[in-house]
Amino acid sequence: MGVLTSWAARFRLRQYVKASLWIVPMVGLVLGVLLAELALTADSADWPPSGWHYSATTASGVLTAIVGAMVALLGFVVTIGVLVVQQATGTLSPRYMRLWYRDRLQKAVLATFTGTFAFAFSLLRSIENDSVPDLGVTLAGAAVAVSLVLLLIYLNRFTHSLRPVAIAELVARMGETVFTNAAAAIRAAVPRGDGTVPSDAPVMRIRTGRSGAIQAFNVAGLVAEAARHDCVFVVTRLIGDFVPPGTVLVEVHGGTSKPDPDRVTGLVALGPERTIEQDPAFALRILVDIAIRALSPAVNDPTTAVQVVNYIESFLHTLGGTRLPGHYVLADGQEHARLVLPGRDWENFLQLAVCEIRDYGSSSVQVCRRLRAMLEGLLDTLPPSQHAAVRAEISLLQEAIEREFTDPARRAIAQRPDRQGIGGQYAS
Repeated sequence: MGVLTSWAARFRLRQYVKASLWIVPMVGLVLGVLLAELALTADSADWPPSGWHYSATTASGVLTAIVGAMVALLGFVVTIGVLVVQQATGTLSPRYMRLWYRDRLQKAVLATFTGTFAFAFSLLRSIENDSVPDLGVTLAGAAVAVSLVLLLIYLNRFTHSLRPVAIAELVARMGETVFTNAAAAIRAAVPRGDGTVPSDAPVMRIRTGRSGAIQAFNVAGLVAEAARHDCVFVVTRLIGDFVPPGTVLVEVHGGTSKPDPDRVTGLVALGPERTIEQDPAFALRILVDIAIRALSPAVNDPTTAVQVVNYIESFLHTLGGTRLPGHYVLADGQEHARLVLPGRDWENFLQLAVCEIRDYGSSSVQVCRRLRAMLEGLLDTLPPSQHAAVRAEISLLQEAIEREFTDPARRAIAQRPDRQGIGGQYAS
């Protein structure tokens, strides 16, 4: 298959474009040059009004100042980006950086700066003693004003949005959106079969030729490919799993003909790391990373961990209210089972959310009380089918408290549920 003919290759290209910090600014640079040519073409003696005409010296000075200012502002934004990277890797989670790279406002700011730079620089060459691009100079000034407004919005946003609790809210909201929209769309894209996994031995095993983390499946494409060969595809790995070369990705059951392995693997996107597009557990992973980083001895900030647990709890309520089978059997339009996808069940999500925070925060009264309140709140609101896993986590939390707090009085305090960690209402 060609370099960009497979769905997986196109998916990786889209991921690269979304995470790139240079493509949108480069587009702004090109647009700046093109707009400068249009401004020169549209410039006339009748506009702008006489009060907006400029001498050659003034126009040259203004445009030169704009070029220098845009270069300086670009350097300023890059410096902010370096500081964000340092803070994210030091006090938050390196996994968050993959989401930060995609921020549209940051790309818009960079594109505006590069576009204004290119626009002003292109106009400089047209200035002569008897010919001044008055319209272009006026537009360049307006572009500077827009750039300054965007810069202020950018500074305001990142000043307020780099706090751990703000990032936790953003990541939790993204994870909930992925779960309720993308993951639900995967399950409902085509009619479901009878829900059974093929019990016969596979007639063919399709292996990956490269290593990487599974980033996404083309569910509709896999169903269509299986229907074309009248077989059933059983995917063996979860979204987010890292697979070495030679790993069996898909088992083929039945069929009137054998599918092309390259065509099938081209419907499974592999990359250097996990993405959030079809992987809500990745959002939960980021939240847990932020919480346990706050609980590390070097940071020792249990209040931040408690704030992150607030959004983990919200996420878990969204997950727990939905049936989560261990696998999904999808069918074609004729109701014939064609694809079996592995899925995470409720216990898997709950362990991911609680296990590490409990282990690293068991010595903190604040964290223990907040976890207890979260788990008891899940029992109050989730259906009975989810209660067994929650009770198991409560038992593990109780055991951790008993090991950590040998003094009966402190142990009694740590066992009390409190939604603020310490300071809120709790049941005696």
